[in-house]
Amino acid sequence: MVRGLRVAVVGGGLGGLCLAQGLRKAGLDVTVYERDDALAGRRQGYRLHVDARAGLALERCLPAELFALFQATCCSPGKRFTVVSEQLRELHRVGGDPTVDPYAAASLATSVNRQTLREVLAAGLEERIVYGCELTGYEVGGKVVRLRFADGREVEAELLVGADGVNSAVRRQYLPQAEVVDTGGASIYGKTPLTEEALKLVPPALLEGFVAVIGGRIGMATGLVRLRQRPEQASEVLSPVGDYLMWAVTGQTRHFGMPEARLAGLDPAGLHAAGAKLIKSWHPDLRALHAMADVEETFLVRIRTSTPTPAWEPSRVTVLGDAIHAMSPARGSGANTALQDAGQLCRVLTDAAPGERGLLAAIGEYESGMREYGNAAVEASRQAEAETGARHNGLMFWLYRHLSR
Repeated sequence: MVRGLRVAVVGGGLGGLCLAQGLRKAGLDVTVYERDDALAGRRQGYRLHVDARAGLALERCLPAELFALFQATCCSPGKRFTVVSEQLRELHRVGGDPTVDPYAAASLATSVNRQTLREVLAAGLEERIVYGCELTGYEVGGKVVRLRFADGREVEAELLVGADGVNSAVRRQYLPQAEVVDTGGASIYGKTPLTEEALKLVPPALLEGFVAVIGGRIGMATGLVRLRQRPEQASEVLSPVGDYLMWAVTGQTRHFGMPEARLAGLDPAGLHAAGAKLIKSWHPDLRALHAMADVEETFLVRIRTSTPTPAWEPSRVTVLGDAIHAMSPARGSGANTALQDAGQLCRVLTDAAPGERGLLAAIGEYESGMREYGNAAVEASRQAEAETGARHNGLMFWLYRHLSR
């Protein structure tokens, strides 16, 4: 381990916080610089599927009590994945493996409420997270990286990790050749509280697990969030969360019925209304569940993906997660890969030999592996989109072809 190493993590998302937990656990000096003013500063998503990539990383990086808290606040696991038509006719079904433990690190197969997971990852890091820090650039001089922020602050570290998402300021400066392209797709995300009235309308398939609805040019990804234990009951540091239905009306923006600029400018009520119009001919239960949503929780995500980036020389700057391999939300690979990155980077830094050579060798080892599995995940998504591009809704057929495996 490179003792005394000062690490600056730019970005307090899942990957950045997981890395910070792991480095703190190993005794390294780490500070997270987050652009937002608070942990819940903006909507980033609701339900996330987590698998063994996330499980092993979280087990490595989190203290035992926080890993147990993560497990306690996961969702009840689904028993199967189902694809249905917009009229709820079943098209395909795949069952899970009932013999594995869905909450164990090496066989993790469940879902989480994204904000709850982020709060678990931030627990105990209060003095190591600095909010309101928007990175504008950095300079590397010898063994020091100097970070500059929009408010004029400057700080020094010996390693800079860009965990600042798809619009990464670190990537733009460090790897300008690493491009991010717009796929032309978008999702209108929302959540519907699971009241007694809503539960009466939930299709039986959805009670058993994740459901993809294919409706011609438009699709809908749906999943229940039914928590094993209420977060606020599990720990006083976690915010209250009730059970809900997550839905995402998804398709190519050219099929959304309005110019992209107008779509991007809609407020939550406008986005909810746009989603209702897109599914106006669907099964009445789906339309009713959509109508019962918490309208103010509706938001838009444009689907972007990274281009594969050739190898670069390791240095005192590196990247993880969406900052280097953004991908489609299908299969939940984005969050799982970001957490995998954090676990792998934590491992190599913890095992690194002392000195400059040891640090650069560790970074090179991490980046080599990260490029391999990260680029493979991005390329698989890209190929699937190309294979189904002639169909009306490539993204939803991606779900059909790949989530059903």
